[in-house]
Amino acid sequence: MRLVREHILFVDTETSGIPKDWHAPYATKDNWPFIVQIAWVIYTRDGQLIKTGNYYIKANDYTISDTSKSIHGITEDYLQAHGEERKTVMQWLHNDLLTYQPLVVSHFAQLDFHMLGLGFYRSGLSNPVTELPTFCTMTLTQNFILRPHQRLLRLGELYQRLFNMPLDNQHDALADAEATAKCFFKLLERGDISERIIDRQQKKERLSYELGRKNSRLPYLLLTLALGLLLILILLFNSR
Repeated sequence: MRLVREHILFVDTETSGIPKDWHAPYATKDNWPFIVQIAWVIYTRDGQLIKTGNYYIKANDYTISDTSKSIHGITEDYLQAHGEERKTVMQWLHNDLLTYQPLVVSHFAQLDFHMLGLGFYRSGLSNPVTELPTFCTMTLTQNFILRPHQRLLRLGELYQRLFNMPLDNQHDALADAEATAKCFFKLLERGDISERIIDRQQKKERLSYELGRKNSRLPYLLLTLALGLLLILILLFNSR
């Protein structure tokens, strides 16, 4: 199946904070942040923009950390005045993912794709992203790093490198989604992105995800084993 599909959806989220534990289940209380702004742009494979979505989500059940406010400038009062209900926004995105069946692209997908999963989970919706090809432009930048242990390029840094100009309005979800699209098509044009590279990245991400899930389950498995052994000892003691 072709991974660079007829449609490509670029998505970005601004959040209320960062996760405490990246491997915790979505139901874990007080671990996962909330989406405060989400934007997506849908392009054809040849780079024609066909749809834009840009929404703020009301802060009915969360607060925004001071650190996050200092990054994106979004406050609870602004969200109450300009936001939509979470389920309404996530349903719109859900519909677009099902309708267009796109390649889903993000810069820093580790966060954005978790936030999409959380948004769908909290809205009582299935997560279509799990059935679609995905790609992270941030992960790709490891190919551009020259020094050992150098971190991956932020979106603004990648944009500056590709276009020799600064990225305006960073940490606005729509501006970042549009910039990710522009970077993706430039990288595609240069040959830095191909079907093979997308496929290789997806296989690595799936392996990492499965290892993460196994590691996150290990404490629960050990606890279950310990309780089982304790129950056996109690039964043996009582049978004497």
